[in-house]
Amino acid sequence: MKHNLLKNYFDKSKVEAGCDEAGRGCLAGPVYAAAVIMPPDFFHPLLTDSKLTTKAQRKVLRPIIEKEAISWGVGRLTHKEIDKYNILNASFKAMHRAVKKLNVQPELLLIDGNRFNPYKGINHQCIVKGDAKFTSIAAASILAKTHRDDYMEKQAKKFPQYGWSKNKGYPTLEHREAIQQHGPCDLHRKTFNLYPKDDKNFHPNI
Repeated sequence: MKHNLLKNYFDKSKVEAGCDEAGRGCLAGPVYAAAVIMPPDFFHPLLTDSKLTTKAQRKVLRPIIEKEAISWGVGRLTHKEIDKYNILNASFKAMHRAVKKLNVQPELLLIDGNRFNPYKGINHQCIVKGDAKFTSIAAASILAKTHRDDYMEKQAKKFPQYGWSKNKGYPTLEHREAIQQHGPCDLHRKTFNLYPKDDKNFHPNI
């Protein structure tokens, strides 16, 4: 299947970096973000929003993106930082850290979503569902997702009871039931609702 509806740029006259995050809705682990500057003529038939790709497709895309990108960077904030800043601000900070790692200075940031905290010295454009519209944001979504998944799979070996090798920290039934049975671990986000609201052990501020 070809995802050929992706646009290669928002403003052809500027060096653009696409930015996206992964892990915002998880109950555990860090939030990751990536910033990617792609060549203006880049195309790959599998590239689209990471949520629309399979693990096998992402495994193919990641090394291609990292090789072909003019520049790319990945940043993250830990679960403790998420609890400190809240997940929305943590997501923005992770994007800032990713942009800071770029070795080419972008002139415009294309942000997936409808909100962003400005990055000093660089203009930005928020684009709702941008990861399914622009090549650079789609590439960023792939990198953020795969880098975070790699991290959570490693942590799953330390905390096998939560099924993170499959759910990656997202609030699946399996994950929530494991929290009910074993309690949260050090990597869980304490400011998140870790228990279902209809459960007698639900603690809104755990």
